[in-house]
Amino acid sequence: MSEISLPVATNDPVRPFFGAERSFSIHPGSIHIIGFGFDGTACFRKGTKEGPDGLRSVSEDIESYSPYLDADLEDYEFFDLGNLRLGFDDDVEAQWHHANNDFNQIFEPLDLAATKTKLITLGGEHSISYAPIVKHLKQYPNMVLLHLDAHADLRDGFLGYHFSHASIIRRVVDHFGPEHQLIQYGIRSGTRDEYTWMNQQGTIRKSRQDFLKSVQDIAGDRPIYLTLDLDYFDPAFMPGTGTPEPGGEDFHSFVSLMKILREKNFIGADIVELSPKIDPTGNSDVFAAKIVREVLLTLEQAGA
Repeated sequence: MSEISLPVATNDPVRPFFGAERSFSIHPGSIHIIGFGFDGTACFRKGTKEGPDGLRSVSEDIESYSPYLDADLEDYEFFDLGNLRLGFDDDVEAQWHHANNDFNQIFEPLDLAATKTKLITLGGEHSISYAPIVKHLKQYPNMVLLHLDAHADLRDGFLGYHFSHASIIRRVVDHFGPEHQLIQYGIRSGTRDEYTWMNQQGTIRKSRQDFLKSVQDIAGDRPIYLTLDLDYFDPAFMPGTGTPEPGGEDFHSFVSLMKILREKNFIGADIVELSPKIDPTGNSDVFAAKIVREVLLTLEQAGA
């Protein structure tokens, strides 16, 4: 299949993610990275708009080889499409809608399944996940959405924003069909109403063992999409995020998930909420870049 030129321009990143080729086209059969650097609805500590380029900047300083997956990015071809544009309007919602419209212009016409094309969206705050998740829900009517996060993100709007970072899962559930499924893990902060909903709907997993078993039990051909808020990890490992919560997971538990997903129909992911300037040591950037590496390699191996 031939390349598909992007219908809208994207901003150049500080540099492509290490190992990726900067591209202005979709390459069917390949993985693509796109950045969405937006933090307009962040309510505690801003800075996640720098996340996509923060990840790219440090990516060349980590090894391309993963000893956990015995795989190397150098063995694969993948592409960096740059960053979605926010437009020139100072209005937060206008910026968010502008970038979402550009995302939809690029990807709405594309049949991800037929072209075997995969996507990783780099945030930015969690509200940026709306367009990529909805695109995948429309494309895959029996998709499982894995939501890893410290927060439930099920509020019906927050601080005046209908599409708030605190509402992302509520907003995408609005698009669920009868065969879609939500599995949430790592949640340790939320309102009573959010916890009531998760318990009633059976979406929340309360132990690592139960969560990993839930993923292992997903049928091998059923599409799985991952939305990962980096505050899922304990702030002892990942302090560079806007809303840290004690009691989170570690790197090795995430690797356990990747080892399961590479045997599944893993179709796409978004990775959000890195705020580089909050952690002046740079350790959070390195941690997050290694997470992106593991996701890239798992997406490459999945379904192979």
